[in-house]
Parts: sequence; C-alpha cells; structure tokens
Amino acid sequence: MRQVSQSYRTGKLALVDTAAPRAPAGGVLVDTTVSLISAGTERAIVEMARKNLLAKAKERPDLVAKVIDKAKREGVLAAFDAVRTKLDNPLPLGYSLAGRVSAVGAGTAGFARGDRVACAGVGIANHAEVNAVPLNLVVPVPDGVTDEEASFVTVGAIALHGVRLAQPTLGASVAVIGLGLLGQIAVQLLAAHGCDVIGIDIDPAKVERAKARGALAGAVPSREDPIEVVRAFTHGRGADAVVITASSSTSEPLVTAGELARDRARIVMVGVMPLDVPRKTYFDKELELVVSRSYGPGRYDPEYEERGRDYPIGYVRWTERRNFEAVLRAIETKRLDVQSLVTHRFAFEDALDAYAVVTGERQEPHLGVLLTYPATRAEQPAAVAAAAHTRRDRSTLGVAMVGTGAFATSVLLPALAKTAGAKLMATVSGRGLSARHAADRFGAEHVLADLDAALALPTVDAVVIATRHSSHAAQAAKALASGRDVFLEKPAAINEDQLAELAQAVAGAKGRLQVGFNRRFAPFAVAVREAFAQRRAGLVMIARINAGSVPGTSWIADTAESGGRIVGEGCHFVDLLSYWANAEPVRVSAHAIGAEGAYHRDDNVIVTLTFSDGSVGTLIYTSMGDPSVPKESYEVFCEGKVAHLHDWRALALTERGKTRTTRALKADKGHAAQLEAFVRACNAGAPSPIPWASIEATTRATFAVERARQDNTSIEL
Repeated sequence: MRQVSQSYRTGKLALVDTAAPRAPAGGVLVDTTVSLISAGTERAIVEMARKNLLAKAKERPDLVAKVIDKAKREGVLAAFDAVRTKLDNPLPLGYSLAGRVSAVGAGTAGFARGDRVACAGVGIANHAEVNAVPLNLVVPVPDGVTDEEASFVTVGAIALHGVRLAQPTLGASVAVIGLGLLGQIAVQLLAAHGCDVIGIDIDPAKVERAKARGALAGAVPSREDPIEVVRAFTHGRGADAVVITASSSTSEPLVTAGELARDRARIVMVGVMPLDVPRKTYFDKELELVVSRSYGPGRYDPEYEERGRDYPIGYVRWTERRNFEAVLRAIETKRLDVQSLVTHRFAFEDALDAYAVVTGERQEPHLGVLLTYPATRAEQPAAVAAAAHTRRDRSTLGVAMVGTGAFATSVLLPALAKTAGAKLMATVSGRGLSARHAADRFGAEHVLADLDAALALPTVDAVVIATRHSSHAAQAAKALASGRDVFLEKPAAINEDQLAELAQAVAGAKGRLQVGFNRRFAPFAVAVREAFAQRRAGLVMIARINAGSVPGTSWIADTAESGGRIVGEGCHFVDLLSYWANAEPVRVSAHAIGAEGAYHRDDNVIVTLTFSDGSVGTLIYTSMGDPSVPKESYEVFCEGKVAHLHDWRALALTERGKTRTTRALKADKGHAAQLEAFVRACNAGAPSPIPWASIEATTRATFAVERARQDNTSIEL
C-alpha cells in the first residue's frame, strides 16, 4: 500500500510504498476512500519538521533538557545517537478519514466487511490506502452522509468538544476567534445550540463565509475593532463565552479573548498558542480559561483508544467516539454543513500537490482539502502461514527484524548492520511506515506486516523480536517451531504460562534462543567477572537502579502488556548478578515502599537474591530518584577486592589499597556484542550464548520477586 510520510529531519514529504497492516484484535481494517488534510494542524507539523535543528530546539526546550541529561549520564556520543535516531524517524500524517471495512479483527463486535466508516486518530487514521483502526476510533457512517462529509469526523469532533466546553445555552453570545476549518465548524455548532455567534478573523472572506452559515455578526481586525463589534452586538455586556480556534505564535488571541469577554465568562482554547495569559484582564473579570483536549474524553487514554474500554455513558456522556457519532448525526440532519467547506480535492497520488496548497507553496485560498483514493486498488497479499525452514548457507545469517520501534531502530538494527555474517532480509511491523523506513535505512529487501510473512521467506534464517513484552513468548515459540534461530528482546515471558509455552518450544527446537540480556556482554561486565575469576568465596553484589518514573499512559505501566517493571526491565539486573556469580538464583525476598505517597510499590523495591554458589545480591530498583543522577551503579565485593561500575562509563577495581579506574567515552551496555555472539553461534551451529536454564531461572526469579513483594516473604526457587 501507499502512505504519506514526512522526514522529521529534513521536512521532506513523500508517498511511500509499505506493507499493509492486518486487521487488529479489537479493531477493523479500513480501505480509505477519502481523507481530510487538517490545514492548521498538519501545516504546523510540516513547518516544524522543515525547521533547522536550532529552530526545532527553540520550539522544544523540554526535549533539549532531556538530551543534555542523557549526555551527562551516558556521554555525548550516546546523546547524539539518540537525537539522530529521533530525527530520522518518519512521521505519518493525517488523522481524519472515511472508508470501508475490509476485515474485522478478533473480538470486534458491531462491524462487518463492506461497512462504511469514519475513522480518527493521529498515527492511526493516516493518509494511507489501508489503516488498522481500534474500536473506539471508528464509527459507522449514516446512509445520508457521503464519504467526503464523513472524512471531517475528527476535525468536527475537535470543534464540538471545544463548543461543549464553552457550555453553550440558548441566547448566549459566543465569539469565535479564528475562522479556519475548526472555526467554521464551531460557528455552525454554536448556532445549532441556539447561540448568537460573532466570528472574528483577519480574512474577510472567512468572516463572510461564517456569517453565511450561522454567525450573526463578524469582525475583521484590520477593518474594525472586534471589541467594539462584540460590545455593540451584546448591548455592552461582552461575550458570554469565547472559543479560540486560531493558532498563533503569540498569545494575542488570548489577549483579545479577555477583552471581548464579559465578567466571569468562559474562554476555551482549541487552537495552539503560547499560554501567556494577561493576568490583569483575566483577574479583573475573573475569567475562566479552559484548554480543550482534542476530540473529547478518552483522548490520550490507551485503555480507551487502544484497548477499546469504553466509559459508562451514565458517567461520561460525550466520549470522543460519541462525539464522532454526534458530528455525523449533525451532518445527516443538515445542522452541520461541511460539504461547502471543501475547497480542494486531490487524487491520493497527487498528495504532495495538496500539501503545497496547505503550506502556502501554492498561494490559493483553502479550507477543506481532501485526498480521494482509487475505488479499486491492487489486492493486498493474503495472510501466509509460517513455513518449516532448513538452513543451507552457513556463511551469512538472513535476519528478519520483528518490531521496528525506537529501540529496534536506534540500537538493535545499527548493531546488526555492523555484525559480520548477518544480513537484514526483512523488517516487520503492524505499523508499516516504521518498517518501510527501517528497511530503507538498513537495506532490507522485504517490508512485511506480520511474523508469519517473515517465516514464509526461505531467506530468513533467524528473527530478532523487539515487539511489546506480552507478545514475546508466543512469537518466539512460533519462530522456533518453524526451525528458525531466535534473538528475543527481554523479557522472555511475562507470566508462568508464557514461560512454560516457551520452554516447550525450546525443548523441541532445532534452532537456538537467545534473550537480550545485553549487560552480561558489556566489556565492563566481562571485566568484573574476570576480576573475581579465582575467588573461593561467594560474591556480595549491589545493583542500584535509578529507573525513573513512567507515565501512567505508557504501555510499560500496563502489566498486561509489559509484565511490570521488575519483570520487564528488572530481569536485566537479575541476569547480570547471575552472570557475575556464574550461578542461578535459588532464593528471593523483596520489600517495597509503603502505600502512602504518589509512587507505585511495584517499581520501588529492594530485592535480595541468594545464588547457588553462595553469592548474595541486592537489587535496589526505584522510580523516585532525580533523573540527573546516573541510572545504574554496581558494587561487587569479595576476598579483599572491590569493583565499582559507574553507569557503564567507568569501572574502578580496588585491591590492597590501590584503585585502577578505566573510563569509556560512550556507555557500552553490550548490545552490539550480544548480537555478534548470537550470529556467531547461529553460523557455527553452536549452542546459544546464554543457556536456556539461565534464561528460565532469571525469568522465574523476576516472577518470584513480584510474589515476594506482594506477600512480604522469601521464596525458594
């Protein structure tokens, strides 16, 4: 399929070929018929991407601060690599479309193939021929609404949510500042509520358009004073509410809104602008300022948007999905006219010409700019079954990268590209744009939508799996069953059932499994183990992890997807201590912070591990630290010798009163070395660099940590 893509580094727009997604569980696959370019939002995105690095930095000082912190912790080179990867990632454009359901995912009710639907969502309802859309971001289109009209669903919902926040009532006077696409829709919706609307814009044509569709008065600031127009229209009272749908690089619309408003009026900010509120005006009038959050309740909540968990209608009447339905109903009943807002139509293959209009490269007045898609398009490849594999060439390992997110593209793929004896054959992702970009950057021949497609390729000898944690065990088991070697990013599994499934697959596999416990391959980690190679006593080990907090909306915070932070990340540190001890953990105890306070108990834990050789280790894992403090610090004690490893940047070995310190310009956590070891083992037909018994023991120990934390007890393994 084809999709509009933009480089965040250069701002270049392109129409790229990539793999079509499969129908998602709890969602539908949609063949796009019409998509709407949101002139204001998408123009801002395009213009931001086209700015130079310094201008981008000025726009996002928060991100600059994060880069500086990373440079302090991990070195300038690591920070530079992170910035380069971020800039290289392509941006999908679009978030509002209409189309037809081509497939229904498992567990999805209410839709059938061929249904006309409207879809929403940044990164979901893309300008693409095919889109995979979760349940709460897709709604049926009424028979009386055309596909062109339905493609306005998202922009309509944004305007509607802003109008709802203004609390419109019959006879209220409401000023709308900014009469672009959002403003024109807001004017009509306010008029439908029975409000007396005053439209304000610098473009006289837009003011006249608004007056023709529901505004009772209008003002063009270059011709008349909007404050005087509103004062005259409201008999000196001022506006009961002001809805700002303009976008601005200054806070001027906020200043104007305050002057237009009556005492104790409500001002709703829908457009994007600095929040420099003029205190005196807002204080004197005791104004209420509300920032509208996009489509409505549910926005930015992964439980709602990604997992399809609706809010009870008795508690949340107008969710974003119900706002979509309301917009389509308003169009159907002629209370909202969006068809007259269409100024341009472009065939999808001419999408770059459409953006030339939106960005002003072609000087043409515009509002609604539509992309129309061919009624018939090439059939998407049918789903294929994994094929049994027998490797014939031992000189080069053909690899498929399954999952092309930030970690895969910034760490694993660059390391794999430098690994002798390996060749990237395919990239695999349910979101095809990232897979296309990774394939182009690292030279893969195939861009695929799912693991089965990769396992059907005879040139794929091994898979590197870097998907979300909950899918690891099943994907690795399937790949092993097909005869492939598997490099599986940690964790191996997130519960006992998954671990048992994977263990069964390993037992019957011809290929080998290596889990991405990279730290044991780091040069400093190897040096620590060698420093204590001649010991006779057990080690005393301390690992202090300043893990940092994770937003509640992150998938990592969802234990059903990540397994929790100890299972999902703590396994790294359990494995490292096991590697240094050269023994498996046999006993675990864990204690978490108390229930009081703002931080979670599951990522503020002190763990004690006892190993079969008599070594003991303490893992201190906390999300409560200052992020400027280094993330990882380790100490190992034994027989008069101490090793202190400081965030993979420095290793100090102290013995007999003398300290020898080795420093690195860049933190090396062993990512490249682990892939090199995996490829060597695969090409040589040697065992996995990490034995399955060790992988299983580490994974089971993390499960035990969670039980010990909850039960406040020790657990024998």
